[in-house]
Amino acid sequence: MQNLLDFDADGLTAWFAEQGEKPFRARQVLRWMHRSGVADFDAMTDIAKSLREKLKARAVVAPPTVVSDKLSDDGTRKFLIDVGNGNAVETVFIPEDERGTLCISTQAGCALDCAFCSTGKQGFNRNLTVAEIIGQLWLANKALGAVHGDERVISNVVMMGMGEPLANYDNTIKALRLMLDDNAYGLSRRRVTVSTSGLVPTIDRLREDCPVALAVSLHAPNDALRDQLVPINQKYPLKELMAACRRYLEKAPRDFITFEYTMMAGVNDSDAHARELLALVRDVPCKFNLIPFNPFPGSPFRRSPADRVRRFGEILLQAGIVTTTRKTRGDDIDAACGQLAGQVKDKTRRTAGTTIPIQELRT
Repeated sequence: MQNLLDFDADGLTAWFAEQGEKPFRARQVLRWMHRSGVADFDAMTDIAKSLREKLKARAVVAPPTVVSDKLSDDGTRKFLIDVGNGNAVETVFIPEDERGTLCISTQAGCALDCAFCSTGKQGFNRNLTVAEIIGQLWLANKALGAVHGDERVISNVVMMGMGEPLANYDNTIKALRLMLDDNAYGLSRRRVTVSTSGLVPTIDRLREDCPVALAVSLHAPNDALRDQLVPINQKYPLKELMAACRRYLEKAPRDFITFEYTMMAGVNDSDAHARELLALVRDVPCKFNLIPFNPFPGSPFRRSPADRVRRFGEILLQAGIVTTTRKTRGDDIDAACGQLAGQVKDKTRRTAGTTIPIQELRT
């Protein structure tokens, strides 16, 4: 049985052609599935009964299953989603006055092993399918009561959950196209953000294939420190990454790159680090999102004090760079940035609890 959630519009049209059906049928089913959240072919009332019977025999609309649904005191909502074979990923909805943001996962675990991220400490099992990625948006819309015709509850999507989106490139692109498709979710390119740790070749591919807002997990102002905090930097160092960011802006829907910077006490939060950052990004139109480190069991890091974060941000602001400090949301349900852990059977067989001594990171 074919899961129709695994198709973007082009894929669904091609599959319908294989069934001897016209392209407009694919558009009808796409709207029913994504705009209306319908999984039952019998409920697709403007489709001929003969086609509905054919679909029931050959296809399903099968999102992943929600294992748990936790609500934070601040309104943040975390869904634990079963993706089979003992693996589960996490999806987080963050309500704000002017928008509702859904943070989506793209992999079961993560192979990049960033030193300060609990997901990376689990290791990696596999890439999520298109149905499992877009299914998180499908399920969240259902849970939040968002149905076709009502005011949009989820206005923004960020691929900042578990995994590196650009390491699951093909499935990420198909999911992005569904998010942007007016027959599906109809989100603006400016309101869909892909976050990457810095996979330079795939940043270039994304620019050509489906440019959306781009966020780069930076976290360090020099290669020596970033090599340890974000190991992919050893393959794609900062000079190459900054050049890729400049190229991306040629086609990006926004005229800046967002740099995410996790603030860790005594590691990357000094005035000198801030001044190094200014030199690093001088040719890259950007804004900074400072993220107070969110602790997790076994981590050697501590959150930078609030006054240190404030001083660090002031140095960037005084240089004319838009700088915000991310408000910690959902940490009472372990839904804050860097805390998403899910449940992953590690294929990398990474040693549990391995940490880097803090003194080795003070570069």
